[in-house]
Amino acid sequence: MVPVFDGHNDVLLRLWGKKAGDPVAAFLNGDGEGHLDLPRMIKGGFAGGFFAIFVPSPQDEEFADDEDMNPPPAHDVGQLAALSSTVAMASLLFRIEEASQGRFSVCRSVADIRTAVAEGKIAAIFHIEGAEAIDAELKSLDVLHKAGLRSLGIVWSRDNVFASGVPFRFPSSPDTGPGLTEAGKALVRRCNELKIMIDVSHLNEKGFWDVARHSSAPLVATHSNAHALSASSRNLTDEQIRTIGKTGGMIGLNFANGFLRADGRWQSENGLDTMLRHLDHLMKLAGEDHVGLGSDFDGARIPSQIGDAAGLPRLAGAMKAHGYGEDLTRKLCSENWMRVLERTWGQ
Repeated sequence: MVPVFDGHNDVLLRLWGKKAGDPVAAFLNGDGEGHLDLPRMIKGGFAGGFFAIFVPSPQDEEFADDEDMNPPPAHDVGQLAALSSTVAMASLLFRIEEASQGRFSVCRSVADIRTAVAEGKIAAIFHIEGAEAIDAELKSLDVLHKAGLRSLGIVWSRDNVFASGVPFRFPSSPDTGPGLTEAGKALVRRCNELKIMIDVSHLNEKGFWDVARHSSAPLVATHSNAHALSASSRNLTDEQIRTIGKTGGMIGLNFANGFLRADGRWQSENGLDTMLRHLDHLMKLAGEDHVGLGSDFDGARIPSQIGDAAGLPRLAGAMKAHGYGEDLTRKLCSENWMRVLERTWGQ
């Protein structure tokens, strides 16, 4: 089985939103809901990944149906409310680690990840998707970093004090608004100092180029696809893809149907061939050392042929059948993530 290190999942949000029962026990014992729990991760060879903390807009509803490719913009989230929810989900992450009996480890360095994987533990990175919980003076960033934060998405698909997120539009260019604010540029510089990886997923195009100008670290899009193949505002242009590769960065293939399909539809009847086409395109432009997986498990509708984390071997098998070979498949499934983390964090 090819081990998978994954660029993005939203299982903490799903567990935080559970209406009944113990969410930690549900994850560790397997509740059969969503895409991720420990038994299915073990079955699918899920070795670790970025565990996102995302604070939803309380007024917003999920996409109504497969035709809803242009939902209304998300509502703002206040900083204090976002910080409270972020702490609650971070607590879940650490409670899972504590209750796992050595099966799950929150990692703060590449050495931590390699040790956890060698010992058969799930290696988890504390990641925040959308910096609403961080104040403009960046005081909370220091505290969150001390708590283990090692990766940060500046925005989700809504604006905040740091930058503008791309709204969910299809078809649409990602060039949808202004770039980083002065607070956003300061956030990038401070993340570089703390060696917090910056994730440009959900950021609009002007914001992307501002990060490219102001960051000294490799550019990383943890869960984004190719705009040339699926014209969603959430996807990367060819120029962005090339630039990520030139900086030694990384792009994690997003499994979300609406960001894979040429028609932008969200329905699950979506073959693995769409995923392979995006991988081919990303590798052609960025290079095979700069592409991996960023599933968006528990945060998106994904191809039914994968289904959940237990279905990951089917994707690895499709890669090999497509002609990637064992070495390239392993690079795409896990090894490339280790390379970019070493370049960003050091050892």
